Amino acid sequence: MGNYGQFCPVARAMELLDERWTLLVIRELLSGSRHFNELRRGVPRMSPALLTKRLRTLVQAGVVERYEDDDRVIYELTPAGEELQSVVEALGMWGIRWMPELGDEDLDPHLLLWDVHRNLDLDAMPDGRTVLAFHLFDARQGARDWWIVVNEDGVDLCDADPGFEVTVRIEASLRALTRVWVGEADWDEALRTGEVQLHGPASIRRQVPVWLELSAFAAVPRPTPREPVGVID
Repeated sequence: MGNYGQFCPVARAMELLDERWTLLVIRELLSGSRHFNELRRGVPRMSPALLTKRLRTLVQAGVVERYEDDDRVIYELTPAGEELQSVVEALGMWGIRWMPELGDEDLDPHLLLWDVHRNLDLDAMPDGRTVLAFHLFDARQGARDWWIVVNEDGVDLCDADPGFEVTVRIEASLRALTRVWVGEADWDEALRTGEVQLHGPASIRRQVPVWLELSAFAAVPRPTPREPVGVID
């Protein structure tokens, strides 16, 4: 960790938190990830070696607890780590309001589908197995097709066909589905324009926007566009 050499508590906190990826690892722990491979799926562009290093630092700082249960390593936030939830939420809301434009480099099918699979309204879904198939036609090869399988054992995200009958198929560009997910576009608009297409029985298609609860930040109000300073009519 770097040292700012200041008594300011903000500076002291940032000595730990401003290392690259650290707050995103904490974001994943706050979202329910508890195992190393789950954390990796939430930060897919982070190398395993760096994730290991950041987790070790967070454990040493008393923000994360590491223990073993039935030969599986589990990571959980300590009370100090849980207090960072309001910090992460505030940063997310600020990012939605003041950094609204998504660049191509911000679009990640792995993170999008990982986020979708853990934000389903399971109480609204039918009993038995439900399979949501996603086709992101403009994503890079190998990351275009995904399946979310919901059954009594839980929710699984697959990047290879699990072989089950598909309940509903969702086709969209990566950007269009991401915009819906983060609240930049609503379902009605995306479906009306054809940016997102649903294939399956009509009764099921109507339920998809209910099943997918959207990002926790989707409801954050966007700022009103401002007139550029210095513009002369």
